[in-house]
Amino acid sequence: MNQPPRPPFTFLGHATVHCELPGGEVLLIDPWLQGPTCPDDWKQLPRLDAILVTHAHFDHIGDAVELAKRHRPRKVVACFECCEWLAQKGVENCSGMNLGGTQEVLGLQVTMVRADHSCGILDDGQVLYGGQAAGYVVRLPGGHTFYHSGDTALFSDMQLISELYRPEIAFLPIGDLYTMDPHQAARACRYLGVRKVIPIHWGTFPALTGTPTQLETALEDLGVRCEVIALRPGESY
Repeated sequence: MNQPPRPPFTFLGHATVHCELPGGEVLLIDPWLQGPTCPDDWKQLPRLDAILVTHAHFDHIGDAVELAKRHRPRKVVACFECCEWLAQKGVENCSGMNLGGTQEVLGLQVTMVRADHSCGILDDGQVLYGGQAAGYVVRLPGGHTFYHSGDTALFSDMQLISELYRPEIAFLPIGDLYTMDPHQAARACRYLGVRKVIPIHWGTFPALTGTPTQLETALEDLGVRCEVIALRPGESY
């Protein structure tokens, strides 16, 4: 039996990823469409059925409230504390979870996995406790599996993500300063055993100095066979 085609991913800048499923449903990860790198023609989505938020920093959750109120997606997924905050802001259909848990979202199996990062919520000039930063492993009908790490440092337990879920594609930060740099991301690819990597969280601000070219070089130096899919904002794979 032939495997169903993998849905297309569109990179919308920074860490925002748009995924259109075969039935037309739209999944959006880390919604920050008003950020400086999102193309203008993507800032207003015609449809949005589910949102995944990796953590509560503004450059990952920044447009979650506005988009959720406008589109009323079936599920808005984040860690429990983030979902409590979103609900207080008037977001409906919040579905909080925590590390190791799995839930169904638009017919997908979504598992929340570890990330090494902070998760404070900036709210009216105060930083509130935002729970645990996380990543997601998403398993699509037909067997396709991808991993969006959110913001994270390198950690050796990425090998467990490989062992348990066997993702084919990873969305990994490479910008440095707040996350892994390209050299650490190359080691993450080795731990994960992925065949393709799409760099995120790079080039948005001058402080994010890592580049896809540096990632390619680091993978070659390690002898890791993993293709770098370097998408510009608005490009799809």
